[in-house]
Amino acid sequence: MKFQMPALGYAADSLAPAISAETVNLHYGKHLQTYVDNLNRLVAGSGFEDNTLEEIAAKATGPLGNNAGQVVNHTLYFEQLSPNAKSTEPSAAFIEKINRAFGSMEGMREKLSEAAIGLFGSGWAWLAMDENGELSILQMQNADNPLRHGLRPLLTIDVWEHAYYLDYQNRRAEHVKAIWDIIDWNVVSARAEQ
Repeated sequence: MKFQMPALGYAADSLAPAISAETVNLHYGKHLQTYVDNLNRLVAGSGFEDNTLEEIAAKATGPLGNNAGQVVNHTLYFEQLSPNAKSTEPSAAFIEKINRAFGSMEGMREKLSEAAIGLFGSGWAWLAMDENGELSILQMQNADNPLRHGLRPLLTIDVWEHAYYLDYQNRRAEHVKAIWDIIDWNVVSARAEQ
């Protein structure tokens, strides 16, 4: 298989109480694994065999594009989480970008949370950056992602029901509030500075 599951940098039970081990095992171990398996099956004979995951997610359409998009989205999502997140802080350069775009870290958190809570149906709320270093917040349904729009994904909140329903049922706002406790700002800052 060309594409592999991204490694989790933490134990499945270490994100609790924000996200339970049961949710991690289902979300990562079942949903993401299915997207990776489908992507490997669909890429054969597609003309995208020699492309990177990011290139496929940005350019492919239909089932191939959807599965590539979900692998990218979930990889970024799981990589940004950490049980030790409270000891991390955004870099000074990243804080400067956030302050310029949203007035403050709290302003960015509020706007991204509102985007996640207010998204109708399943999808993702993103903090993304354009080629000029300007930040924006986007609501994207299904497997859409900033790469398809020429933007760099920095931070995401997954609001597909499988990301939170076992822990929060229909209380999406509680899930979104809890996710901030496990965001690894070292990872997010590094994405902004690549």
